[in-house]
Amino acid sequence: MENQQSDLAHADQQNERLTGRAMLSGAAGRCPSCDKGRIFSSYLKVNDHCPNCGEALHHQRADDGPAYLTILIVSHLAAPLLLWVFVAYRPSTPTLLIGFCAGTVIASLFLLPRIKGAMIALQWARRMHGFGFEAEPESA
Repeated sequence: MENQQSDLAHADQQNERLTGRAMLSGAAGRCPSCDKGRIFSSYLKVNDHCPNCGEALHHQRADDGPAYLTILIVSHLAAPLLLWVFVAYRPSTPTLLIGFCAGTVIASLFLLPRIKGAMIALQWARRMHGFGFEAEPESA
């Protein structure tokens, strides 16, 4: 068993995964391994395996991370923009509320799958949560 694990570790060192390239592929919604298959089967539902190369994607543990990052990014962009628009143009309160509510929802819906794809690709590139093992252990 120990010899098998050392063989896997040696194979992992030879088969380097480029984190930046993988994250760009993931952000585009493509498989981090082959850069052709789709990660998502629907808006945020991750495929168990890549439809093109068969890479296992069910190991991913993105959970709430993409949502937190989306909120962080959108709020850090919207807050200064809101202040600038208010000071520069003095729009009415309903105009400001409708405009910024719609803008933050659209920005969040746009960024969320891209951030989730990049996070899944980061896990794949860093061999986290089982992405580094070719064969899964059989349950007894």
